[in-house]
Amino acid sequence: MIFEVFRQERKGQPLQHAGTVDAPDERFAEIYAREQYGRRQESVALWLVPREAVSEIGEFPDEFEMKYRRVDGYSIKARLREARERAGTLEAAPGAGAAE
Repeated sequence: MIFEVFRQERKGQPLQHAGTVDAPDERFAEIYAREQYGRRQESVALWLVPREAVSEIGEFPDEFEMKYRRVDGYSIKARLREARERAGTLEAAPGAGAAE
């Protein structure tokens, strides 16, 4: 069986994927994980999960349109321009006219 190992380096930090161990059962997997990821006191916590128990989450629907939460996905200038175009006030906006 293959087990995924997650470790926490210091208390309060998130668990991170450390790697995998191949063992005949959970008891041996725990021993292997402790030996491989905990023997030098580099981890304060280990989680051991059978690979079959890990599931992938598929595509994320963009139904909430929360681009403002991503730095690269939200341009205030572009949004203002779109709003002004919809309102028909683009020409009246300061700096929106052609250079004279």
